[in-house]
Amino acid sequence: MRAVFVDASPTLADVMDRLHRAGDPPMTVHRDPDVTPAELPAVLDGAQIAVIDHTALPTGIARQCAGLKHVVFLGTGARSYMNPEELAALGISVHLIKGYGDTAVAECTFALMWASAKGLAKMDRGVRAGRWLRTDGVQLTGKTLGLIGVGGIGGEMARLALGAGMRVLAWNRSPRDFPNVQFVSLEELLAESHVVSMHLLLSDETRGFLSAARIADMRPGVILVNTARGALIDEEALVAALRSGHVGHAGLDVFVTEPLPADHPFTTLDNVTLSAHSAFRTPEASDNLIEAALVHCRRISAEA
Repeated sequence: MRAVFVDASPTLADVMDRLHRAGDPPMTVHRDPDVTPAELPAVLDGAQIAVIDHTALPTGIARQCAGLKHVVFLGTGARSYMNPEELAALGISVHLIKGYGDTAVAECTFALMWASAKGLAKMDRGVRAGRWLRTDGVQLTGKTLGLIGVGGIGGEMARLALGAGMRVLAWNRSPRDFPNVQFVSLEELLAESHVVSMHLLLSDETRGFLSAARIADMRPGVILVNTARGALIDEEALVAALRSGHVGHAGLDVFVTEPLPADHPFTTLDNVTLSAHSAFRTPEASDNLIEAALVHCRRISAEA
């Protein structure tokens, strides 16, 4: 059984070369992170396993990929790039990777929270432009953080925030328990939290979860952080809330459209701190990610 890593960045390509070992299923590393969906049938060239980082796999394209039986998606957000149910109907199984970057993503979330609270991005832009901007920040010690979703990343974020002296509230779609975290209704969380951090998986049920109505229910001046998926939030409603000041600041690593268009309203607002869907990118997380992908490939080959 043969595998192709179809859209390897230089960093992940090197990690794959280093971790792939004798006896593993043969792995072709396509060292072009900008492959288009239309190129996938040729790139896969009859391989049974596609390892995919960020390239969309429309169902119509998958039909053209002769021999394809498995997709190993490098992460948990495959639904942003493909329809697993439609692929299953074609006999193609989608395999996800969980937990590989929980600490990395939580650390980025934590950093975005603090950068948002202190206005660091705005001051940085001002100083670089020759303007000596000094903004009033928000002191987070003693403030309330609300976690929407408490999986591996949300749990790591809770650990970090508790260590920084914050009160932590949480809402989860299924019952959970975490030391020193108070689980409350979504309404209570939105009303009481000085910072709201998104940690839900994207699905049909969670798409647009943070709607205009729910944004309106948030504490005035709230800081909103999202390192999960852009489509969890109604971006148009968030822009309006940022402009009015109801949302005091947003720290965003993910967006509905990626890369973020240069003319997107987020790029014009001083009370937004942006990063480029990079929360999970650390050497440790990359090693975890590729090793987990290889484990999937080994298991698939053994079961064939």
